Amino acid sequence: GKRKIHYLFEDGKEMAEEYEVKTGQLVSRKWREKNTLGGSGKWQVEVGEPALPLLGVLESELIKESSSNPVFMRKDTLSSFQWRIRNLPYPKEVYSVSVEKEQRCCVIRTTNKKYYKKFPIPDLDRYQLPLDAAALSFTHANNTLIIT
Repeated sequence: GKRKIHYLFEDGKEMAEEYEVKTGQLVSRKWREKNTLGGSGKWQVEVGEPALPLLGVLESELIKESSSNPVFMRKDTLSSFQWRIRNLPYPKEVYSVSVEKEQRCCVIRTTNKKYYKKFPIPDLDRYQLPLDAAALSFTHANNTLIIT
């Protein structure tokens, strides 16, 4: 089963977390802020599968995202942060993962210039912890790049 925890913060932000009951592992974490009119904004997924937009009957027939596009998601383990990018067919040697300390983010590049992604680590930002390039590692299997 899953256990859900909902937080309301004094600054108006909301956070919802979902844990696997048996393992205690974090399955998803979402954040939401009030919009300018004071209403609830959209949920921003920080950990877990990205939310699929609910499309109306007409919208789904007009334009549809390709199922072969890369899908970026964060899925943490008990001991480390982990990001997965599905639908990346290139061999492991093509990828490089680095840290940009000034911008406080990680960068994924390919030597063939087919994929580029910058992403922050909000957990480290919240606690003002430094980014350590030596702590990053990655592997590639089944068209999925896994960064730990």
